[in-house]
Amino acid sequence: MSAPDLVLVNGRVRDPELTGATAVAVQGGLVTALGDTTDAHGWRGPGTEVVDLGGATLTPGLTDAHSHPVWGLEMSAGTDLSGVTDLEGLREALRTAERRDGWITGYGLDHNVFGGRPVHHDLIEDVLDGAPAHLRLYDGHSALVSATALKAAGIAGPRVFAQLSEIVCDTGGRPTGHLVEHAAMDLMTPVLPAQPYAERRDRLLGLLTAMAATGLTSAHVMDLGGHDVPGLLTALEEDGELPLRLRLAPWCMPGATEEELDAYVRLQGRAGRLWAVGGVKFFMDGTVEGGTAWLEHADCHGRGTDAFWPDPAAYSAAVRHLHRAGVGTATHAIGDAAVRHVLDTVEGLGTGGPRHRIEHIETVPDDQLGRFAALGVVASMQPPHTAYTRADHTDEWSRRLGEERAARAWRCRDLRDAGAHLALGSDWPIAHFDARQVLATARAPRGAAAARHGLTGLMALEGMTTHAAVAAGEERFAGRIAPGYRADLTAFAVDPVEAPADETGQAPIRLTVAGGRITFRS
Repeated sequence: MSAPDLVLVNGRVRDPELTGATAVAVQGGLVTALGDTTDAHGWRGPGTEVVDLGGATLTPGLTDAHSHPVWGLEMSAGTDLSGVTDLEGLREALRTAERRDGWITGYGLDHNVFGGRPVHHDLIEDVLDGAPAHLRLYDGHSALVSATALKAAGIAGPRVFAQLSEIVCDTGGRPTGHLVEHAAMDLMTPVLPAQPYAERRDRLLGLLTAMAATGLTSAHVMDLGGHDVPGLLTALEEDGELPLRLRLAPWCMPGATEEELDAYVRLQGRAGRLWAVGGVKFFMDGTVEGGTAWLEHADCHGRGTDAFWPDPAAYSAAVRHLHRAGVGTATHAIGDAAVRHVLDTVEGLGTGGPRHRIEHIETVPDDQLGRFAALGVVASMQPPHTAYTRADHTDEWSRRLGEERAARAWRCRDLRDAGAHLALGSDWPIAHFDARQVLATARAPRGAAAARHGLTGLMALEGMTTHAAVAAGEERFAGRIAPGYRADLTAFAVDPVEAPADETGQAPIRLTVAGGRITFRS
């Protein structure tokens, strides 16, 4: 072979199929050889960059299997409210919040802050001084907006939507400021302060660079992030390289026509050097805390008995249309009824064809666990979400579901033990993007899932490498360190398989390589 572009030496290669190699050669964005120090001397050429890993453990590059790095720039605009723990803390944060174009915006607000009270703008109006305010709750599926903001958007009462969505109103038909699900929240978009293109571009590049510093080499982006995103990514690549490989899945919403479905098919494969459109994202339900998770039995407030698609059969028909065209799907399904319907839909497709996956799966009964492996459906889960729940089940998520369903929270280990492929991610900005924390939390579940068995160190690593590659249908050329595979690589100061979970969660990253190019080095 010709001389490699990059040679990594003095490391410990930790491929899920452990090789014992200590050196890796990279050329043209691919791994070309594995060996030891003696081999590495023979590989070098005059233009080869040699990096000494200093004994670090080299793993396949970590993939966040569910993230929103582009759309998330809008979702994470304004004041970070993720550290607020009670109503008075929220009020204090709003008193001192910065304003943009006269607006107070915030994100990451925990439902538990309201202490069981209904979400209502009256709880915050007196600290706003009349300013319009738009506060996204952490789940990304609901928002609290002030009276002035409601007026600016022309929201004066309830409306009927083509998908599960609600302008929450009081008994007199007056909006409370609580907007639930996408169609209701989208009413605010035309009046919210816009982010200038240059700012959005700079924020995206900074975000992807910060993600690479935690060991991430790629992300499965569960949205297209706007019609201009392909152009934005193309422009970034004209100036250099993306710090992360991005695989984007545009949303398909209720009411999609055959023409629109065919347009999603045509989008597939649109790509740059490190980004590509791949798959289509659906929603089968919303969130437990918002009362929009589709449940087999209503939650404690009598909510949760409706699907996101008012006609679930129309969802199944849309998936069938894309399946026949060779397009895989990813479906947001949190509640047990939503998970069951997606599995039923895939079962009706027959054998063969593209791979399908279910996102989130926050509560699932025993009789559904084995169906994932039997049907070849990938389970895509986000262990950091457990931080919004409590082990004693006093949190909003657990109270809504009740003890029986809360006791089967985030069954990552049960799904693995049942033979499912399990891809792991953060769902940024719903939870922090730090890949090390995803690995750590998968091994040591928190909150309502704390009593469950965590994954082994190897299972967690597979969830962000080999199993993530399966989720994308890329297992033949991604997710491993082997000749011919993508040179997406992560070097840890500790062995993430053998080190305790808390050490892995804080482990220094020595090097991150995406597509054969170093995107971070300590």
